[in-house]
Amino acid sequence: MDFYRANARDLRDRIARVLPKWSAAMPGYSILLGMHSFGLEETGDYGRAEEAGRRAVDLQPLESWAHHAVAHVMEMQGRAEDGIGWMIAREPHWSGDDNFFKVHNWWHRSLYHLDLGQVDEVFALYDGPIRRDRSTVALDMVDASALLWRLHLSGHDVDDRWQELAATWDNHADGRTYPFNDWHAVMAYLGAGRNSEVERILASYRNRTDVTDVAEWGQRTAMPLVEGFTAFWHGDYDTAARRLSGARFIANSFGGSHAQRDIIDWTLAEAAVRGGLTGLAQALANERLALKPHSPVNRSFLTRAGANAAPDREAA
Repeated sequence: MDFYRANARDLRDRIARVLPKWSAAMPGYSILLGMHSFGLEETGDYGRAEEAGRRAVDLQPLESWAHHAVAHVMEMQGRAEDGIGWMIAREPHWSGDDNFFKVHNWWHRSLYHLDLGQVDEVFALYDGPIRRDRSTVALDMVDASALLWRLHLSGHDVDDRWQELAATWDNHADGRTYPFNDWHAVMAYLGAGRNSEVERILASYRNRTDVTDVAEWGQRTAMPLVEGFTAFWHGDYDTAARRLSGARFIANSFGGSHAQRDIIDWTLAEAAVRGGLTGLAQALANERLALKPHSPVNRSFLTRAGANAAPDREAA
């Protein structure tokens, strides 16, 4: 529940409160280390997160949450080559049919390849282990939507993959249950050209009168994200930038991880570049490069923003 509420502090501290009462001699200790590793990662303590995660998988090689936490560390630090090596070396331990998290781990590997510009690998993973079985599990569909959207941001045509995914979202996206999922469904609906479904989800959140966490998340966070992504898809980059600039500071209150929510900042940066918002684009590129200085994707933002600025300088 801490994860689904994006409560990073309790992801870390709920485990820290009891961890001293445990020891490696007790069954299940590796599970606690794995959970603590992810909490440390989500609160930015990457060194300790990787140490705890590696210790957990040393104790129990099948410890999926710990493996996943180390994958997150490498993603957040821009260590794409290390990440691919980590995933490949441990693939027998996390890719079995009985592992509920296997698709999400394939998604993480795809992000590394995408950051390195290895697009053929990304499409092969999407058409293979990520979407081959047409999973109807929401977690798997979130990953599929997010990966197709990133490919779209990178300028790649995903063909009719949107249509299959959008149709699968129909049984989940109700605009009432979990806004994080609805937002990812909207990505697929936009890609498939099903604008009426986007409006249906927006109307559901706009018209809610109940006072619940879900209603608040929908109105406060999901709506600006859906509106921003919709504006971006239709080429209204100014509106996209305005909606996403504010939403990115509140989005970590309604679910997902830092790696999953990075799609907000990526879309915002792309909107700033495409919309000729040069100052914003350069600022966002510098912001991203400060965190991941070796990322080709982040370097491209700065290069393209600078190219947009050149005509302005010549005119001046």
